[in-house]
Amino acid sequence: MLMLSESLERLSLLHPKLIDLGLGRTYQLLKKAGSPHQNLPPIFHIAGTNGKGSVSAYLFAIAKQLGLKTHCYTSPHLCRFNERIRIANNLIDDEALLKVLDEVEKLNQNTPITFYEITTVAAFMAFARIPADLLILETGLGGRLDSTNVIENPLASIITPIERDHEHFLGSELTQIAGEKAGIIKKNVPVISASQTNEVEETLKNKAREMNAPIFFEGADFIWEQINTGEVKLECKNRVFTLPTPSLIGPHQIQNAALAAASVIYSNNFTPMDDRLFSGIGFAKWPGRVQFIDKGKLLNYRGARPIWIDGAHNSHSATALAASLAKITGEKWTLIAGMLETRKPDDIFLPLKNLISEIFTVTIPDQVASLSAQELSENCQGLGIKATAKSSLIEALSATSKSEFVVICGSLYLAGHALLLNDTLPE
Repeated sequence: MLMLSESLERLSLLHPKLIDLGLGRTYQLLKKAGSPHQNLPPIFHIAGTNGKGSVSAYLFAIAKQLGLKTHCYTSPHLCRFNERIRIANNLIDDEALLKVLDEVEKLNQNTPITFYEITTVAAFMAFARIPADLLILETGLGGRLDSTNVIENPLASIITPIERDHEHFLGSELTQIAGEKAGIIKKNVPVISASQTNEVEETLKNKAREMNAPIFFEGADFIWEQINTGEVKLECKNRVFTLPTPSLIGPHQIQNAALAAASVIYSNNFTPMDDRLFSGIGFAKWPGRVQFIDKGKLLNYRGARPIWIDGAHNSHSATALAASLAKITGEKWTLIAGMLETRKPDDIFLPLKNLISEIFTVTIPDQVASLSAQELSENCQGLGIKATAKSSLIEALSATSKSEFVVICGSLYLAGHALLLNDTLPE
């Protein structure tokens, strides 16, 4: 839809910077819009470095199986901006999205504001107008100064694993980054956290004490174990729950499912409080995360052989991807990789090195901040990994015709590009 793309392009030009952290511009525009952030359904607010999207997907699936109407706000998108906004269980359609974007653009009156800020306000406007039972709200970057942090009284604040990421915005020290993520903690609102390093845990505890917020940690307050059937035993609040086998692939997804389930329990907002509550964990979908592709246009370049697609783009997600790939097969993998220049090749490829036979590198299309295929190839070679630059994803896939196991990784933008080419749009 041309008008929609033009609208999004105009909004992206309202501020000279892509990222300029602060809440002032968001509050000003929300006031012009009639404060829609004060008229939202009960909220799960999620911050962290990795796993936010997966936890969101599990929470959404749990709610859907319970028959609840749920709004969701996530970022970034893979193929279409619509993926960021889910209204009463469904992705916002083009017409409704264009309408609310035009409205928020008029309200803003060309005032400088970042793309994320103005589209977050648009999302709040859309959410406030359609009744729902729940809102799953994911931060974009950080927490304290993230545009989503204008909400006041969520059901729970959820913290996924915190690692070094976006250091040029959030600080170089892990405690600084944790402090920014902890900014979503609200007075008297329960905090449910994944297992963290000691310094991160202490930072979160200090903030929780300051806000008189009860805080619960994976490994101390709730404990999970996957049993032979694939199901997950979750011990939480002096009870044992049996969760279905998580639908998302990879050992790290068990942690994400357990964190989502514990958040539901500690929020004290759901009944009945038994195993039936968590059936949705077996149905969650989250595109671009160890996603198995066995049909579509891209397979034409591989002799109809399947591929996997994953958005791993930092050390933590690369380590998680490595564990997932090792469980799929003991054979070596061929990687097709692209990266942004803000990322470190060492962080992504060293955790994967022992699983790799070779890498075909590509420049990510339409991303000015992408490392060139040649530069990325040279970086990989410097790590002792066989690497060859290719002119496109299609050329790279064609070069893998003899490879049994192929994964596309290195960037969510590359994952989105692959899904778009394959005509496998997230729903």
